[in-house]
Amino acid sequence: MSFLSFLVLLAIAYLLWRITDQLPDIIFRLSEIQRDVAELRRQEQDD
Repeated sequence: MSFLSFLVLLAIAYLLWRITDQLPDIIFRLSEIQRDVAELRRQEQDD
C-alpha cells in the first residue's frame, strides 16, 4: 500500500512540475485571449 501511495505522490509531483513549467506560457495566452475578448466587446459597443 505504501508503494502505491509513493507512486501516486510521484505522479502528482510530476504533474505539478509540468504545470508550473508551462505556467508563464499559459498566463501569456490567457492575457492574449482576455485582450481579444475586450476588443470584441468594444467593437460590439461601437456598432
